[in-house]
Amino acid sequence: MKVSREQMAQNRRRILDVASRLFRDKGFDAVGVAEVMKAAGLTHGGFYGHFSSKEDLIAQTLAHVLAADAGGGGDLQAYLDAYLSPRHRDNAAGGCPTAGLAAAIRHQSPAARSAMTEGLRSQIDRIGKALPELDAAERRRAAIGSWVAMVGAVILARAIDDPALSDEILEQTRAWIDAGIGQVSVS
Repeated sequence: MKVSREQMAQNRRRILDVASRLFRDKGFDAVGVAEVMKAAGLTHGGFYGHFSSKEDLIAQTLAHVLAADAGGGGDLQAYLDAYLSPRHRDNAAGGCPTAGLAAAIRHQSPAARSAMTEGLRSQIDRIGKALPELDAAERRRAAIGSWVAMVGAVILARAIDDPALSDEILEQTRAWIDAGIGQVSVS
């Protein structure tokens, strides 16, 4: 039975969404193609109609999830509060792909690293747009510093076994960023 282009596109999106959750939850090496396809409700044989290899899947999954993650707008303070929260910390599979996968990217293909680079640029730009009162150099410095602090806080808060310290890392990072950039809106 021939699958329509529309159905192929839907299947591809489903594979990318499932792979994204699995990779963020378990890491790249712990997830195989068969597991991704099974979780997507598709046969393993259909994989190669969408991707040339697992490395291709990884790169395309990163591009897919990072583009979605960089989207959105709204209030920067609300974004900080949601990002630096226990709920986000405790939901690695559905959380930030940068915090979940950044350390493992260095072992991936150039295409995967390129996708991570573009995702990083998008987040820096997103935060920078929320800081129009600063000159360009200060805006970029504040955006980079804020994003790096946010990602690092989530990585460290997830890595430790002391719930109180984990919560404190999130709270104090949010307070530190707030003190540096104040409450502004993301455009």
